[in-house]
Parts: sequence; C-alpha cells; structure tokens
Amino acid sequence: MDVVELAKTLIAIPSETRISNRAVSDCIAETLRSTGFELEEVVFFDQNVEKVSLVAKKGEGPGGLGFFSHSDTVPGGEGWDPFRPVVKEGRLIGRGSCDTKGLIAASIAATADLNPDTLGQPVYIVVASDEEIGLLGARRVVEKSNLFKDSPPARGIICEATSLIPVYAHKGVQKIRVTAHGISAHSSTGKGESSNFKIAPFLSEMTALAERFLAEERFLNHEFDPPSNGFNMVLNDGGTAHNVTAARTECNITFRVMPDAAAAEVIESVIKRARVYDLQVETLLRLDPFFGIQDGDLAAAACQASGAERAVTVPYGSEAFIYQHHVADTIVLGPGNIAQAHTLGEWIDVEQLRRSVEVYGNLVAEFCTETAEA
Repeated sequence: MDVVELAKTLIAIPSETRISNRAVSDCIAETLRSTGFELEEVVFFDQNVEKVSLVAKKGEGPGGLGFFSHSDTVPGGEGWDPFRPVVKEGRLIGRGSCDTKGLIAASIAATADLNPDTLGQPVYIVVASDEEIGLLGARRVVEKSNLFKDSPPARGIICEATSLIPVYAHKGVQKIRVTAHGISAHSSTGKGESSNFKIAPFLSEMTALAERFLAEERFLNHEFDPPSNGFNMVLNDGGTAHNVTAARTECNITFRVMPDAAAAEVIESVIKRARVYDLQVETLLRLDPFFGIQDGDLAAAACQASGAERAVTVPYGSEAFIYQHHVADTIVLGPGNIAQAHTLGEWIDVEQLRRSVEVYGNLVAEFCTETAEA
C-alpha cells in the first residue's frame, strides 16, 4: 500500500469539522476492512450533522498497540485548492496532509500487511471525529466503543505531527470569560454607562497577575519550553463606535495548563478578582495536559525506531490526555511539523511520511509479535 497515494485519496475528500465526515470515514473503513481489521463505528449528531469515529482492531487478546488520529480538518481556506492534493518539490500539499490525514494513511500502511494469526497482541487504529472543536469524537470513543472499552490497548501512539520525535508530555488549555455590562448611549447625552470603563480595573489586575505567572516558580514547569503558562487576554466590545458607550465587553482569558504549575490557583485568582468588580465570570473550555512516561518502554522503543535522542515535551495539545486514562503507556508521534498544520498550503514532507510507515511498523513488531510482553 502506497502511503502517499492513500493520503492523497483522503485529502481529496473534504471533511472540515463543520460538515459531516461520513464520506472520508467510509473510505477509511473500506480500506481497513480490506486489510483484515474488525471495525466499529461510533456515531453522533452535532446540530443534525452526522459525525463518525472509527475503531478498528486486528488480532486478539489483551494488550497491544493503538494508533489514534482524527479525520476532521480545519476549514480549507481561500487562496489555494485545499482538496486537490499535489506532490511538489518533495512535499505533499493539501488540507489535512499534516493534520492528520497523512498520518492516518501512515498507520494504515504500516499495519495493512499484518497477518492476524502472527500477532501475539492486537493492533488498533482509532480515527476520531471533531478533534478540532473540543475532541468530541475521542470522548465518545472512550465512552461508547465496545472494541475499545472492553479491552483497550496497553500502549498508544497519538498520531500528530512531531517531526517523528516522540513526545511524552504537552500542555493543556483553560479558557475563562469575564464580561462587563453597561448601557449603550451616544456619548454626548451623558446617559450611557461604558462596560469598557467597568472592566478596566480588572484588566489592570490581570496585567499584574500575568507578571507574577512569569516570575514565580510555582507557576512554571521547566520540563516545557517555554516553562510559563502563556497567560493571554483578548477583548471584545462588539466593535462599538467611538462616540457610543459600550453595552458589553468580554475579556477572554486563556492559559496553558501544566502539571505541577498551580493551575487551580490561576483559575481561582482570575475568578476572585472578577467578582470583586461584580463582573460576570464563566469557566469555559478545559483541555487537560498530557503527561506520559518519559522513560517508559514505548518512549524508549519510539526513540530507537525513529532515531530520536530522547522523548520531549511540546507546548501545544492533542487528544492524548483523553486516551491516557485508558491506555497505560501513551506517547505522541508522527511525521510532519506542527508549524504546517492549519496553514494555507498545508504540507507534509513526503520522505518523512514514507519513513513514518517504517517507524510505526517497527513499533508494531516490537509490541504485537508473539513474543511481546503485555
């Protein structure tokens, strides 16, 4: 099975998160069945839009190795032809080539020729939906999939772009929204009440907090680069005109959650200061950090297979934190550079994509042969 041709086939089927991924899921499912995988669909509807996650298994028994990816993509974008994949100057170009249709193709190509009778432990391939908007598909896989719930693999590879360097930990995300309410009126009347002025003292305190989060050790984790939590604010008053008092101002705060870095104290500090000024406060999106086993068997084998010196941490996130509660030993590993994900002209290096098939295949041989330990 040619990994580039399979990746091109998947890229050519649009599956932006806002639409159904049924078409691309059917293509993946047909390919998996043709190579001997048992298959299960996990389906849900998001505002009447069908979303499909796939759980595939080859081989029997406990333990084994799983490959986890997602079939949805961010929007294609204007200024290029995102769903007409091309290979040019050693790059496979197209939406999803790096995030993560190229990696789906690599996991399938690495396992396509496996004979179930020669496996001491099973191989899993999980392709989730809706990763780009809250990891909804992965959450339903761990809740609903019989194949996964009954006997999850002992080890898991989250197939995201890491330049084939094993990743044992990454940061999470916390979002908090603080809202001030005012009264809209023409500024000449003196009858308005600006929500911008109401929220201004709180913003000043957030500036001081941001400085603390950079300076005090309890808010840092030096296993990461940068070691800080990326505390950030974005303001929105609805584009209020310069001669009108703002009726509503939102301050959207995000920071990167890390283990052992006082994340709960950060949240508590923001909420406490918002309430001092009688502002509305909501804790919104929360994606937990992932922290695997830096010197575990899987990380060591992945370093050997890929030629990496050691497993590392990264500042961005993935579905790993969802699966790590069910899979004993998990890492993030895949071809491609995260800098190419979500970009116009998204691409993946063809040579690295082909090499990933060998790397994934070596890990299957390491952990799923008759002599592998559970």
